[in-house]
Amino acid sequence: MPPSPPAAPKRARAAAPAAARQARRGHGRVTLQTVAEAVGVTSITVSRFLREPARVAPQTAERIRQALADSGYVPNKQAGLLASGRSNMVAALLPNLANSIFAETAQGLSDGLQAAGFELLIASTGYSLEREEQQLRALLGWHPAALVVTGRRHAAGALQLLADAKAAGTPVIEIWDHHPPAKGPRQTRFTQIGFNHDEVGAAMAAHLLRAGHRRLAYVDSGVAEDYRAHERGVAFATAVRAAGAQALVLSAPGGDAFDAGRQVLGELVRAGPPAVTAAAFANDHLASGALLEAGRRGVAVPGRLALLGFGDFAIARQLSPALSSVQLPRLAIGAAAADSLLEALRGGRPAASSALPWALVARGSTAEP
Repeated sequence: MPPSPPAAPKRARAAAPAAARQARRGHGRVTLQTVAEAVGVTSITVSRFLREPARVAPQTAERIRQALADSGYVPNKQAGLLASGRSNMVAALLPNLANSIFAETAQGLSDGLQAAGFELLIASTGYSLEREEQQLRALLGWHPAALVVTGRRHAAGALQLLADAKAAGTPVIEIWDHHPPAKGPRQTRFTQIGFNHDEVGAAMAAHLLRAGHRRLAYVDSGVAEDYRAHERGVAFATAVRAAGAQALVLSAPGGDAFDAGRQVLGELVRAGPPAVTAAAFANDHLASGALLEAGRRGVAVPGRLALLGFGDFAIARQLSPALSSVQLPRLAIGAAAADSLLEALRGGRPAASSALPWALVARGSTAEP
């Protein structure tokens, strides 16, 4: 039997694992120090540029930007999270990403946050309070710098998660709402940026009442958890009845909103006696579907039936007659939320609430004198 090979020197055996450990740790990634040396600045300056570019001198910022592009540097977010205990991510939960109303709000948020070195992570709740709670639990595991949720209604579990986050120093903002505190105990009052949906519903009723209508309808959203649309409907009907007129509330069928609006038009025309002569809708898509169906059936708008939408989507101005609607601060809600969050994160104080303006735009579909 051939003799066994001599044992390797202890120093050589120890060196190999050390080299392997070093290779594993680096993974070949470009580091912050590598970029700093290429530019001739400190790694602190590069880090400041990544967090808040506006705080770095323009010429230096441009050199850093070029070095980052040339090197392919990617920040190690996990390391930053371990060091600070909090990420530079802001989590936003929106009801529906396919709806341009919320898409513009997301854009306003993203634009305002990115300029300050924060990134926006968006989740879609599908108007589900249960899903919102599940998403909050998942997102909080990433220790977001701030939380943005839509509306002021939440499941009990989600409300507790938001309250705990706020108590731990994480700014929490409820967007698309600006209402006084609800009656009864509430564990935590959150910052609100938006508008009062009760006021909008009452204004929609007043607009149609001034035009002389005495039998009015509100076509509500077919989504059970679209609470803001329901609130506008309640306020609409209350204002109509307070004026001594008659109010009818219909719920739109599910599915495509344009198709639902077309179906509802038939119900509006058949309602009575007395006949419904004006209708307000939970959103412009429903109202537009009804207006298109009225044209197909030969129902005169506004002569036989005045129609009023909500949201002032681009299509509202393209229809014939053009659709009267409520113009909303869609982009401004996101921008104001970003400003409020940044002030809170920099100053260590609660985010500020803000009531934003909206406007009822009268067009041919209501022909208010």
